[in-house]
Amino acid sequence: MKSTVYKLDPLVDARWPLFLSRHPKASVFHTREWLQALGRTYGYVPVAFTTSSPEDDLENAVVFCHVKSWLTGSRLVSLPFSDHCQPLAESADLSVILESLQDQSAGRFKYIELRPLYSPAGMDCEKFVKSDGFSFHKVDLRPGLDEIYKMLHDSCIRRKIKRAEREKVTYEAGHSEELLQKFRRLLLLTRRRHKLPPQPAEWFRNLASCFRDALTIHVASKENNPIASIITLSSKNSLVYKYGCSDSKYSNLGGTPFLFWKAIQEGKRQGAEEFDLGRSGSDDPGLIAFKEHLGGIKEQLSYYRHPAGTLHQEGLNERMAWAKQVLVRLPDPVFSSVGRLYRHLG
Repeated sequence: MKSTVYKLDPLVDARWPLFLSRHPKASVFHTREWLQALGRTYGYVPVAFTTSSPEDDLENAVVFCHVKSWLTGSRLVSLPFSDHCQPLAESADLSVILESLQDQSAGRFKYIELRPLYSPAGMDCEKFVKSDGFSFHKVDLRPGLDEIYKMLHDSCIRRKIKRAEREKVTYEAGHSEELLQKFRRLLLLTRRRHKLPPQPAEWFRNLASCFRDALTIHVASKENNPIASIITLSSKNSLVYKYGCSDSKYSNLGGTPFLFWKAIQEGKRQGAEEFDLGRSGSDDPGLIAFKEHLGGIKEQLSYYRHPAGTLHQEGLNERMAWAKQVLVRLPDPVFSSVGRLYRHLG
């Protein structure tokens, strides 16, 4: 007899935080803080599915957000804007949950998407087909700081850290509105440089509001001018790098490597055992190399969809090239507002 699949709201179900605290594969992307920020910014409604009855302790779950969009369709994604979101269910339970979702989703959702850190047993690969692939890196923070420093690439990282120190680049960290504004100014510069729309300002404010002390905005400055910034999140034994930006005029000062080294030191002080450097696209070899120079161990990250469908790539590259040329010419207020389109992209 098949197990019954139950639906729960992870934002209100009292079992959710305890379940995450004891599950070894739970990450920052499963937390209420992340789900709340997604909901406040983009209107996504989180929902989790489990074979545990409402009267029992929560033993397994797969969490999704329902993304509703007139532009890109209605779908279940686990989870939007998350580098990874491992299904927290073992083989047999996961199979039951996914079969139930497949039965329920016919005609309701354009597709169901999973973004596991590791391909889970129990996922029917004939029905859930690989839809995208990335590189994923993480740094082992269990060795001592001296040993971690030795693993940093000499010319690409250590030499730049020393350059930043010689140039008296200053460092500040926290989650204040002032630091958020400094990050935001650098983000607009970076996204314009890369011809990409910036994430909406509300997203970062909501992250800071939801995570509070678990979110850190790291800023490097030269003579009071912000030159680089990164945002990290803390969860359980992990430090997670999520966003980074810089002013290219000051790239020779080593601000970004300097910030990552500061973040590693802070992570060690907090007792973190790993530094999750997130995903990188295959079309960004420079970012992949940078993460490897930080000592990041590279793994493959695969996303899966059911039904496979098509990704409508025909003509997409041409449209994107045109859109990028338009983006770089927009004035800052308009350029910033383009980020509202992100709610359709999750």
